[in-house]
Amino acid sequence: MNNKFSRREFTQTAALTGAAALAGRQLHAAPSDKPPKIGGRAKSCIFLWMGGGMCHVDTFDPKQTGDPKTRKAGSAYPSIPTAIKDVRVCEHLPLTANLLDRSVVMRSLNHPISSEHAAPTNLFKTGRPTSGTIVYPSLGSIISHELGPQQPGIPAYLVMGYPSVTRGPGFLGAKHSYIYLTDTESGPNGLQRPADVTDVRQRRRLETLSKLRQQFLLRNSGDQKVENYDQTIAAALKLAGPQFTSVFDLDRESATVRERYGNEFGQRCLLARRLVQAGVRFVDVSYNLNFVNGTGWDTHRDGQVNQHGLIQGLDKSLSALIEDLEEQKLLDDTLVVLATEFGRPPEFDGGGGRRHQSAAFTTLFFGGGLKTGQVVGATDEEGKKIIDRPISLADWHATIHTAMGIDPTKELYDGERPVPITDHGRPITEVFV
Repeated sequence: MNNKFSRREFTQTAALTGAAALAGRQLHAAPSDKPPKIGGRAKSCIFLWMGGGMCHVDTFDPKQTGDPKTRKAGSAYPSIPTAIKDVRVCEHLPLTANLLDRSVVMRSLNHPISSEHAAPTNLFKTGRPTSGTIVYPSLGSIISHELGPQQPGIPAYLVMGYPSVTRGPGFLGAKHSYIYLTDTESGPNGLQRPADVTDVRQRRRLETLSKLRQQFLLRNSGDQKVENYDQTIAAALKLAGPQFTSVFDLDRESATVRERYGNEFGQRCLLARRLVQAGVRFVDVSYNLNFVNGTGWDTHRDGQVNQHGLIQGLDKSLSALIEDLEEQKLLDDTLVVLATEFGRPPEFDGGGGRRHQSAAFTTLFFGGGLKTGQVVGATDEEGKKIIDRPISLADWHATIHTAMGIDPTKELYDGERPVPITDHGRPITEVFV
């Protein structure tokens, strides 16, 4: 038997081996030997979550126009020019189009999970797949752990959405968890006493609890759990005070400003601006929290028909947030991230909607002191495959950490077990000045 390969055979074998190795994995740009030393200027991050899977070819990476009725593949809407030369977006984003030079449009994000929503959501929020041996912290909790609040009496991390492990602190512990609210009118319910608990009654409760804790500590000196609990109670009492709770009073804003932001998502964006202005480090804002249009960004069947309403609402709220941050001199210090768990393919299914696609889709970064006014990565003429500068979620997380001044190569600790702060991600160097 001849064991020698020809050059052609060797090349073919190497190509097949490389393709097999990439199967099921995220695509990364080619790394250098050592990450460059770069740093960001952002002090806060507003994370806008388009839960359900925002279609990139129908929003920020438009292609030729298709037709769901005839099942012609392509974008659902015509495109329009933007403030970045030769870059176009969907026609339902005219306000954001005029502000796109304040952003970095990342059109080549990818990951391997598109079968359902929970796993890719966890990937985005924590930067890692679910593990059976470790509960990884979310991005917000890591930023809380690394940077803490900007001011005393202000939390580091707040969620406008429902509690979930994907947003949680994982092995970092409850100290780096979040405060959450589900509507902007009432604020965080956890910081409000029930109506029947008067000041006198509350004071008696705290005095009784304090005596019980002191008695316990006399018997169990140095109990870390009780000491942590005491610290949590003290922090919660400060947050329940007028200094922080006043941030949630949107009536302090003019009617003109509130109208400028638009619907409920817009009011959350306005509140997010107030929160970072008050010193909150990380604000996670969910769009279409209660799926008021029936499907959110999960655009199957009627979701595709009504998608333009979501896009128009996003356009109004997002543009208001960017302009407002700019007017308040906060945009350079605030990284605004627009993200979704995956994109959608250009083909329409039998119901007129679109399926899931994680092999290529779009996210955006605004402000944060980044080198904006550029597009990173590109997809093919259909928006199905990456043809330039693939971005993995690990690299994406490393970029956010770097923008916030956090070392993306640092190790955290789950007890005595070292855990890299990202899944060996490398920051996208071209977004830094």
